[in-house]
Amino acid sequence: MSGTTDKIKGIANETIGKAKQGIGEATGSDHLQGEGALQEAKGHAQKAVGDAKNATKEAVDKAADAAKRNL
Repeated sequence: MSGTTDKIKGIANETIGKAKQGIGEATGSDHLQGEGALQEAKGHAQKAVGDAKNATKEAVDKAADAAKRNL
């Protein structure tokens, strides 16, 4: 999975998680609030993975470009 895909999935999970928390709060469902918090946290982690993948790819691309220039 690409970094961008991870970030998109992370944003989706954060949004759904926040919505679940809001619905859980409105209905008094502690279970739904907890489920939403977990899903939001999962989204944060997915976004972080996406950022790390993108940063790694950029670093590798820069190193490859530098190596080509030095040949």
